[in-house]
Order: sequence, then C-alpha cells, then structure tokens
Amino acid sequence: MRHARRRVVRRVTRLAAVGGLLLGGAMVTRAVASETPPITAVPHTYAMEAGQTGADLVSRLGSSRTAGTWIGTDGKPVVAVTDEQAAAEVRAAGARAKVVGHSMDQLKSATKTLRSAPRVAGTAWSMDYRTNEVVVQGDSTVSASDWSDMTEVADGIGGFVRMERTEGTFTPRLNGAQPILSTGGRCSAGFNVTNGQSDFILTAGHCGPAGSIWFADTGGNNQLGKTVTQSFPGNDFSLVQYADGKAGDGAGVVFIGNGKGVQITGAGDPSIGQRVFRSGSTSGLRDGQVTAVNATVNYPEGTVTGLIETNVCAEPGDSGGPMFSEGIALGITSGGSGDCTQGGTTFFQPVTKALTDLGMQLIVSNPAAAGGASPSPSAPSSQAQGSIAPGAASPGSSAAVEGAQGTPLLSRLTDTRNVGPGLLVVGGSLIALVATRYFRSEQDRRAYQRYYSATWG
Repeated sequence: MRHARRRVVRRVTRLAAVGGLLLGGAMVTRAVASETPPITAVPHTYAMEAGQTGADLVSRLGSSRTAGTWIGTDGKPVVAVTDEQAAAEVRAAGARAKVVGHSMDQLKSATKTLRSAPRVAGTAWSMDYRTNEVVVQGDSTVSASDWSDMTEVADGIGGFVRMERTEGTFTPRLNGAQPILSTGGRCSAGFNVTNGQSDFILTAGHCGPAGSIWFADTGGNNQLGKTVTQSFPGNDFSLVQYADGKAGDGAGVVFIGNGKGVQITGAGDPSIGQRVFRSGSTSGLRDGQVTAVNATVNYPEGTVTGLIETNVCAEPGDSGGPMFSEGIALGITSGGSGDCTQGGTTFFQPVTKALTDLGMQLIVSNPAAAGGASPSPSAPSSQAQGSIAPGAASPGSSAAVEGAQGTPLLSRLTDTRNVGPGLLVVGGSLIALVATRYFRSEQDRRAYQRYYSATWG
C-alpha cells in the first residue's frame, strides 16, 4: 500500500513538472514576443518621419517644380509636382507623386498679392497643398462689401484661389494646459523653455504685453512670473519668466487632465495630415489634423503669419496651450473660430519658430522616464473635432504628473509580460524533475540492497 502511494506521488510530481516546463516555456515565448524595446532615441511619429521624407524631396526638387507635401491617408508622404520627370524622382524615392498645375512659387505669389491688398479683419488664407489652391476664408464679421473686394482680388490672381465663408469669428483664444491669470484675462501655459540661466513659460503673445504679472490662482496669492518678451501681431508668442527663475519638477510635462501629463521629448514641425493633440485650461484635451501650414490670419488686433492650421477645436482661455504629437512639441494655441460643440478651425504658432527667434531651448523630459516607447501613432483621423473624449485619446507617452511610483519586485516577477516569471517556472520544473528522478533512484537502490541482503542471509 505504501509503495502504491509513493508511485502515485511520483507520477503527480512528474506530471506537474512537465506541465510547468510547458507553461514556463509559453510564458517566456510570449514575453519575448511582446517585449517593448528600450527607448534609444527621441520618439517620433510615423507622420513626422513621412513628412521629413516629403520635405527632403521638396527641398531637392525646388519650389518651381513642387507645390508642397502632405501625409496621405495610408501614412505615406505625397509630394505635389509640376512635371512628370519630378514625379518619377519622387516615386523612385519611395513617396507618392501628384502632378498639379501650379508650383509653390505661384502659390506664394498669390498669398503675397492677398497680403498687399487692403487688410480685412476676420479673413484668413492658407495654401491647400492637396487641392493645389490658396484658400481664403471670411468669418461672420466680414461685410458683403469687403468680401466682394476680396473676391475681386482673388479673381485677379487666377482660378486657383478658392473663397470660403465660415461661421463664427476668428479671434485669439484669450482667457495650457494649466491656467495662468492676469488682469488682462486667462490664458494657458504652453511649454517650459530655458536660456540656460533662467526658466520661462512659452505662451501666446496676444495674452498680454511685456510687464504683465501672472498668477496661478484667482486670488492673486501664487505669483508665477512676469511677461518679459512679447511678439504680437506678426507672430504670436511671449515669454513669462518664472518669479523664482526655475520651472521646478515636471517642467518637461504638459498637463492633459485627470492628474495625467504628456512627457515632452523634443520640438518639431508638423506635416499636413498629421494627427495632433492640444490641451487647454478651458476645453481640456482635444485632437484633430493639421490641415495647412504657413497660414495667415487677420485678427481684429492684427495680422499673424506663418501659422499652423488645424481642425482641432478650441475655446476662449485655451490660448497659449500646447499642441503636440507623440511627445513632440509642435505649436502653441493662437486663435480660430468655432468651439468644441460645433467644431471649427484653430491656428497655432509653430514652436520651432518661437524658439529660434527667442534664442531659447525647450525643457524636455527624459524619454526613459516614460516607461517604454510611445504608442504607435494612428492614421490621420477623419472624425469630427472633439469627438474623441480626453479619456479615450492617446496623445503619446503619458505619465502621472506627480511622478510614477516604483513597482515592487514581487509585482515585476509575477507580471506575465516579463521573462522572469517564465524562467522561474521553467527552473522550478526542472528541479522538480531532477529531484523526482533522484528520489526514485535512491529508493530503487535501497530496495535492491534490502533484497540482496535478505538473499545472502
């Protein structure tokens, strides 16, 4: 009876060990297959990489043979060209070519003519590379007479200038992600920048003139700093110098709500068609697409040029807030029309232009602190503005603003995404098998000795 029980125990032990080997092997295979590679460089979106390819081709072929580049719905770069030879060169480089009737030189000439015409507040224009047109927009404040005059100017340029009336009013979004307040109104903090000696908030220029004092609370008890440089109109950026000279912890993170933030790892220029995110103190986190670059807007307060045009919604108070994609700083909110209920158009001051003019450097987060690579970027969104709730959006590598807590060793070892648990199971199973074989051999040896000892009598 005792021997039968031993045989049962040995069989159960062997079966458990073999099962452990199979399970551990599967865990290791799964973990290796799904393991995220460590970050070795600043993360970029596929759209940015494709945009860089298109920009390189445009630069090489020249503005007389090309008319811009954008990201197609498949995520690949498209380059507008004016002749078949240029189209062949584009295709040879791995991009798609679209032959158009007007070059970049002609598009720029059209915008120059529009700029030289009498200024009409409430109008804006930009180059639509995808349709090979210059699009002129007029908001609800533009009178019929002024619109007629603008249309006459457009007709004189040629048939590639498209006139569009838009609802709402083109206004700066005065009032980032975190609110900053002064006697002039409420704006949003954009990105933190530095000159190596002192730190600053990069925000919109229309938020307030040089000398404006900014606070983090409505009671005026927590002074943030003072505007030391302003550029508006023409550009739309300003610098708020921190009262104590330092941005403090989390300077490379922009707030997106619910105690979360996006770690900023660099600055860049967007591509037309790229999906982007914007955060502001009024409407929170919103997403959309870049629809044009080098846009001109005639605000009531003055004209601003070189802006990024998007279909991301914004509302008063979002001015100065950050626009980004996959942790790359792209722009700061300038103004636009519409709201986040009906949708609209929002323009952004390019961050790279502001940094260059101001002689500043972006304060960035350590990419390794994000805990892994940025999520794969999605294809350009075709959904309506504001249709994705902040909680459902994936703007990039996000982390709690207050800092991530360390993960206990036990949690890491038992996490099925790690190789460790699988190796532990495999090792334990091997030990069990060896032990089972040893004990069985030892028992057989002793039984053999007892048998022959009795025989030898």
